[in-house]
Amino acid sequence: MDISFALTGKGYVILASDTTAARSIVKMKVDEDKIKVLSPHLLMAYSGEPGDTVQFAEYIERNIRLYQIRNTYALRPPSAASWIRRTLADSLRSRKPYAVNLLIGGYDTSTHQPHLYWVDYLGTMSEVPFAAHGYGAYFALSLLDRYHDPEAPLEEGLKTLRRCLDEVAKRLVVTPEKYKVKVVDKDGVREIEI
Repeated sequence: MDISFALTGKGYVILASDTTAARSIVKMKVDEDKIKVLSPHLLMAYSGEPGDTVQFAEYIERNIRLYQIRNTYALRPPSAASWIRRTLADSLRSRKPYAVNLLIGGYDTSTHQPHLYWVDYLGTMSEVPFAAHGYGAYFALSLLDRYHDPEAPLEEGLKTLRRCLDEVAKRLVVTPEKYKVKVVDKDGVREIEI
């Protein structure tokens, strides 16, 4: 029952994910951070089976870091998203594929543009202005379609995200208690209380 949202604005990307770790009808943890900081200007929100998601996220995080160490610079968001998509697609052809859905957000310091990528467990990737995964997507995508403004300042982007979270709380039968919200912009990654 993972729920993730993301949206872009004028010079930023917001990622939000619930903090519940559950399997079937059992809630195992309520303070799980499902948003990994991959580099100073790159975030990845993940959802799926608890074992797969954590293992895949840590694998990606360490390989992105290894690239930075070997080359003395970090991958730009489009390149990182392509490599992550390829890694997920390659795992499909193995004996133990990862069942992970991803939202990858980053700020490209060379072009000064925010980037957001929607990736599903089959390795399908698309660059989008806003995205959602999980049951929350059924309620939030229409709100994001109506209220998202690619030129909006951060405060307006957070209001749009708040609308999505409120709608999920009002209409979804099993509502997550808490969300982690992180923003990436020219200053890097930071967590925001909402």
